[in-house]
Amino acid sequence: MDNTVFSGLITSRMRIRILMRLFLNPDQQAYLRELADEFGASPSQVNEELKQLRQSGLLEAEKDGRQIYYRANKKHSLFPELQSMVKKAMGMDQILESIIKRLGHLQLAFLVDDYATGRDSGLVDLVLVGQIDKKNLDDLVHKTEKYINRKIRTLALTPKEYKNSGVIFRDRPRLVLWKSASVNE
Repeated sequence: MDNTVFSGLITSRMRIRILMRLFLNPDQQAYLRELADEFGASPSQVNEELKQLRQSGLLEAEKDGRQIYYRANKKHSLFPELQSMVKKAMGMDQILESIIKRLGHLQLAFLVDDYATGRDSGLVDLVLVGQIDKKNLDDLVHKTEKYINRKIRTLALTPKEYKNSGVIFRDRPRLVLWKSASVNE
């Protein structure tokens, strides 16, 4: 994970990891033990950072039974800038810019699984819908993987194939990166 975007601004590596996890896809939420397990850190270390981020207003918290779930505060004045920085740090901006310019008639692009939940597993699962130039896609994936230092796994579908495969994506986490104005999901 390339945290150089944040390292000059935020000195706590754990705080950076939490921001990246919760700001990539702000519709996702996580609880203390889940984050501690994912980061290989002690719950007390993660809790201290969650507390600081909540006090600053960057995170919201909601209690559900015994768990407290945390998520990015979309109403915070810094939310758009922080989310943009997270996307840049994870390479999503580069992927998206290249996709739109070079792949033909793209209608929809979205992430599934780990990255859709904000987990930087090193494997980006990207679904593209439209009339995709597969030769350019292979070239683009190869170049972008080197740039972002992550593996990209793509699935290119025609609009008809996507419509017929909706059940595949129904229960999986998704994060829409780009959608043309003509697409109705």
